[in-house]
Amino acid sequence: MDSRDPHYVSGSESDADYGHRPPKRARHSPPADRARTNGRTTTSSSVLPPLSLSILGVEPFDEFIGEVADFVHHSILTRPADLQGEIEVEAKIGVLRDRGGNRLNLPVLVETILAPKATDCHFESNMSQAQHQHFNILLNKLKEASDKPGYHSSSIAYTHAHLVDTFYASENSREKIRVTRNDKTGEVIATVKKVRLGNLDVYSPKQAADWRISVNVEVPVQHPLGTPTHSRRKDRISYSHEEFVVDLTQVASYSATGSQPELLHELEVEFANSRLLTSAAAKRNLEGSPEHERSAFDELIRAFVNNARILARNANGGWQ
Repeated sequence: MDSRDPHYVSGSESDADYGHRPPKRARHSPPADRARTNGRTTTSSSVLPPLSLSILGVEPFDEFIGEVADFVHHSILTRPADLQGEIEVEAKIGVLRDRGGNRLNLPVLVETILAPKATDCHFESNMSQAQHQHFNILLNKLKEASDKPGYHSSSIAYTHAHLVDTFYASENSREKIRVTRNDKTGEVIATVKKVRLGNLDVYSPKQAADWRISVNVEVPVQHPLGTPTHSRRKDRISYSHEEFVVDLTQVASYSATGSQPELLHELEVEFANSRLLTSAAAKRNLEGSPEHERSAFDELIRAFVNNARILARNANGGWQ
């Protein structure tokens, strides 16, 4: 006698048991317009029904947006009390390079925020003239499209400025004083000392470009005396869209009087309204405030990140 239990079979029916089973009923396919999916009856139509954001009905917290928001928020609220001035938050498009000058190569597959000072690399924002022209054409087309009736988004404003920056040593700090003038009229537009609060680097291995978020304070100061240490001329085209400005700039940098200029090309997006940003930061998650005020800061950061991503993903190479 076979000692095996005919009712315990792994992976297939038992030969001993097969002959004693009643005949199986014929299976009938469900109607063409219905199917069973994990216990739920659905239609087999090619039109996907509306889906919930998740099984809880909410969208999971976006850690990337949250990390950027936390960084900018912390930088603004923890700045020294005596550091009064305009908050500047910008994202420059460029590439992260290792110590050997090559594009950074990390074992990640998608866009990633790097922990500050944890990776031996530097950020380079200078792009080639061809890349500059590529973005100029792209942004001009967007501007032209936004002027037409029925454009899908808000209109884009355009300005073209020629500026001269001269830099002076500061007696009480390592930050230099910058005097900005209108290159055509000589009018002084700003005299400030720019203090860096922090940087956050974003590595984008699938794209031709990375980006860096910087938070600074531009502190108004009196016009300095003495001789400037260096100067630069900026040919800047600005594209304003809602709460943001995209600046495409060609910079001619002079290290000394009569020297040959170094030509640089840069692209950045920044917040247009510093007071709106700092006001939203102060009300972030503040108990007792209306929901739209408590969430305004994170929504601003979300749009800011999206703009930086769009610019980086439209790069076509060409960093020197």
